[in-house]
Amino acid sequence: MASENPQNMKPIPNRVAEVDSFMEEKVGLGVSFDLGVRRIKVLKKDVHLYYVNGLTDTEYIIGILDSLIHNKNAEIMTTKVFETVKNLLVHQSVEEISTMDELVDQVLSGLIVIVVDGRATGLVVDVRSYPGRQPVEPDTEKVVRGSRDGFVENIIINTAITRRRIRDERLRFEILKVGERSKTDIAIGYIKDIADPDLIAVVRKELKHIEVDGITMADKTIEEFIVKQGYNPYPLVRYTERADVAATHLLEGHVLIYVDTSPSVIITPSTLFHHMQHAEEYRQAPAVGTLVRWVRFLGIFVSLYLLPIWLLFSLEPSLLPDNLEFIGPNKKTHIPIIVQIFISDIGIEFLRMAAVHTPTPLSTAMGLVAAVLIGQIAIDVGLFVPEVVLYASVATIGTFVTPSLELGVANKISRLALLVLVALFKVPGLIIGITIHIILLTSIKTLNTPYLWPLLPFQPKALSHIIFRRPYPGSIERPSIVHPQDIYRQPRKSKG
Repeated sequence: MASENPQNMKPIPNRVAEVDSFMEEKVGLGVSFDLGVRRIKVLKKDVHLYYVNGLTDTEYIIGILDSLIHNKNAEIMTTKVFETVKNLLVHQSVEEISTMDELVDQVLSGLIVIVVDGRATGLVVDVRSYPGRQPVEPDTEKVVRGSRDGFVENIIINTAITRRRIRDERLRFEILKVGERSKTDIAIGYIKDIADPDLIAVVRKELKHIEVDGITMADKTIEEFIVKQGYNPYPLVRYTERADVAATHLLEGHVLIYVDTSPSVIITPSTLFHHMQHAEEYRQAPAVGTLVRWVRFLGIFVSLYLLPIWLLFSLEPSLLPDNLEFIGPNKKTHIPIIVQIFISDIGIEFLRMAAVHTPTPLSTAMGLVAAVLIGQIAIDVGLFVPEVVLYASVATIGTFVTPSLELGVANKISRLALLVLVALFKVPGLIIGITIHIILLTSIKTLNTPYLWPLLPFQPKALSHIIFRRPYPGSIERPSIVHPQDIYRQPRKSKG
């Protein structure tokens, strides 16, 4: 908190009355009900304590005031009132500041600032107590076995439950504020002797160069400023709400970004295969984890390519061998198959969005209405052929199998594009579409990291770790894609 006094910042006046006037004029002291000041005398000197209700712990403030008012040095005449006040502050976090900008920022962040008349220095005491919930298991990353604590909207709690898992003196959390008006706390997390210093410098530089009023959308706004995604639908950073997943990536050499008010932590850099991982694979035996991983890969493949391939066989039945002639619509309809697929895909998206906005007690009823009434009646009246509903549902289940919501939606957009190409050009359309899709994925880089690593560029050893869930004792080296300073995860055994 302590910082030098830049020339372009207003210093703290040495008269508390001037500080009061500044707070009233610029910050709204006396107008905003939640902004307050407590005025007391210590050794016959005026001492003012500034705070924001709701962001501070009242018990801590009462303890500090009690120590200042009922101090044992009251009868001692001394000119060192500031030093006396500082020594009387019964708190582990006390820092000095010298500018009004720092004073305002700290008060509005939930800390208290104490100013002593006759001294152009403020004392900052961290008594923050942000409203929020307790750590619980995140709904989007549930596991059968494993920890049930997850990140919350409080950056202090998030860094604490991470440090609980990594008690390394080299674990660092650099904090800074972003947003001209919101002044949101952001922490960069990394392990000093593992993470790539160049990556840390890039992330730090990008965060410091963000110029925006506020980041009320928290981590998503930060992501768009850092990776400059544009209209590329594929996720360029990975989010997690699990502290164990975050700790694992820190030990691999990744740099994490914690944003206050967000329960998600940004993991950088990330590749396509990072978005296909799930904590459940590592909570089971290696063989079981490998099977779960393969099923997940199959579900992602199905969500992307099943409908385009089925549409191609529907339009070109001659491509099917004789024993697979049953594939394709068995009934004729006046509505083209491609239109039916688009209607069903958009309809399923309607249901997904409705499920998000529907209160929990009503969600079951909504599902029954959608499945029984809409689906069956649409088939009976001839709007859909049954096969369209079947394959669209299987593809949607594959989307839900995808651990990353962002990747699932991106694959859906790619699937719709492939469907259009197949409807227009049939076999050449499918080949061209898949080729363009792979080329686009290959061209993506996030923080100078190839998106398809270790498939492209090809690294067989690293790829084997993705295909097979290796036993942890066998994972000796850290992923090379993050350029770790310490390559080896475990000390190598000396021969002999």
